[in-house]
Amino acid sequence: MAATLHRLRSWLGAALVAATLPMAAVSVAQAAPTPPATDGEVGAQIVGGTRASTSTHPYVVYLATSSGFQYCGGTLVAPNKVVTAAHCTVGDSASAVRVVAGRDDKNSTAGTVARVTRIWIHPSYRDVTRGYDVSVLTLDRNLSYTPIPFATSADSALYAAGTSSTILGWGTTSSGGSASRYLLRATVPLTSNSSCGSSYGSDFNATHMVCAGYAQGGTDTCQGDSGGPLVAGGKLIGVTSWGEGCAAAGYPGVYARVSAYATQIQQQISS
Repeated sequence: MAATLHRLRSWLGAALVAATLPMAAVSVAQAAPTPPATDGEVGAQIVGGTRASTSTHPYVVYLATSSGFQYCGGTLVAPNKVVTAAHCTVGDSASAVRVVAGRDDKNSTAGTVARVTRIWIHPSYRDVTRGYDVSVLTLDRNLSYTPIPFATSADSALYAAGTSSTILGWGTTSSGGSASRYLLRATVPLTSNSSCGSSYGSDFNATHMVCAGYAQGGTDTCQGDSGGPLVAGGKLIGVTSWGEGCAAAGYPGVYARVSAYATQIQQQISS
């Protein structure tokens, strides 16, 4: 089964998109991150989502190139630390990445644009279906937005099947379409490990991953949402990673299980 990454890589249209985005505090002097050789198909936005606000979810941020093109999401877990997906940052230089916080509408100049001074990628990351799809970015400044706590090994109850969770992002609005201008959110239940294993077979690893979505499909994260948050119980419990298509019946979204990486994330926060 070919995993569909939830990172937006519409590179042909990147220059056109970037031209419409505000460049306040964004330098265009540096090159955009290099896209991977293969990246799955382009799909839809947070399917079934509704408009959301960073005033309600101040921890949600997005990753952009130096020219302003948004391609992934992220989560503020400390004033100058952002958790995102490893597949969003692998092969990228810190100087080429920007983190945008406090901006609901990508066409506005609201919020703050921070530079990245360091990228940490889990050393065991090779491919999304092997797990370890987590990365921590260190910013060049402390942001004034409220971080969200993240799940640890003590939070196993948050991963119970049926737990209501929130997904957020700025993903594309249709298959092969353009990215959402606005931050969107949706509510999805966590699925059981056995159910997710039935859907994805050996590609699903319950130690490193958690799945969320409805059996009938219809609500999900997709391209452009990678690296963004899966939240339950007021904590970051997952990082948007991959799936089979988007919002397809029988194929929930797959997220990096944050509690499995809590020790490494805390080490990066403390470093």
